[in-house]
Amino acid sequence: MLEIILVAVGGGIGATTRYLTSNWAAVRFGTDFPMGTLLVNVVGCFIIGLFMAVTTERLSVSPYWRLLIAVGFLGGLTTFSSFSYETLRLLEEADVLQAFYNVGLNILVGFFATWLGIGVVKLF
Repeated sequence: MLEIILVAVGGGIGATTRYLTSNWAAVRFGTDFPMGTLLVNVVGCFIIGLFMAVTTERLSVSPYWRLLIAVGFLGGLTTFSSFSYETLRLLEEADVLQAFYNVGLNILVGFFATWLGIGVVKLF
């Protein structure tokens, strides 16, 4: 039961963070491109790389922390379901170039951010 509570609490915090970030990005950058989704995906990729490298290579932590942070918070924060929907909407609107940018940036920059998070841990 504790596992479910940890995932739910982390997920709630992550989802709230995603919502606030998406609203902020829409005000800051407009709504033509899903910048909020890109932001949370890249930041989430960086955090999971950093967190998992620290907790598997540097520190011995309770698996409960992984449930709270990696499964709950990051599961609620990152939005690949939103990513796929928004990309399909761009394609439906015949905005193939924006859809291509959305897919490419989320994947390439996301992988880079994960690698960077792991690399930061290995430096220290």
